[in-house]
Amino acid sequence: MNHRLPALDFTELETGMSATTRGRTVTETDVVSFAALTGDWHPQHADASWAAQSPFGERIAHGMLVISLAAGLVPFDPERVMALRSVSGATFKRPVRFGDTLHVEGRVKELTAVSDEAGLVAFAWNVVNQDGRTVCRATVEVLWRRDGAALGEVEEADAGGFVPIPL
Repeated sequence: MNHRLPALDFTELETGMSATTRGRTVTETDVVSFAALTGDWHPQHADASWAAQSPFGERIAHGMLVISLAAGLVPFDPERVMALRSVSGATFKRPVRFGDTLHVEGRVKELTAVSDEAGLVAFAWNVVNQDGRTVCRATVEVLWRRDGAALGEVEEADAGGFVPIPL
């Protein structure tokens, strides 16, 4: 495990480097707030009577909430990570119930230099519950600033048509 990973220069990153985040417990308030924010009031998340009759037997967290919580757990250095580029291959392995505590086990999956100022870093994320069971897997790609690059230096063409917006 490499706890320095979030602050490393792009040239110091290596495929296979890994890190684990702190944990965070999912609450009913999280789920209700996410439903209100997104407008996703599916009864699996919002209706206790309906959800009790579902295959899960109770209300569960939204999959997109799980991904969002994972993103918040990863300590991306704002001096390094210029922007989120993609989230792909998200696979939800098991439900996240109220009271579950999640953490992210991530590893560098791929590195792609796009310019002298930045590179793309693809991370393989496993979102894991308190029992050590994976609840979600995803690949998350970010635009990573290199040492000496100032904010806004990466041109549109350098990042494959992607224009970074400062975080």
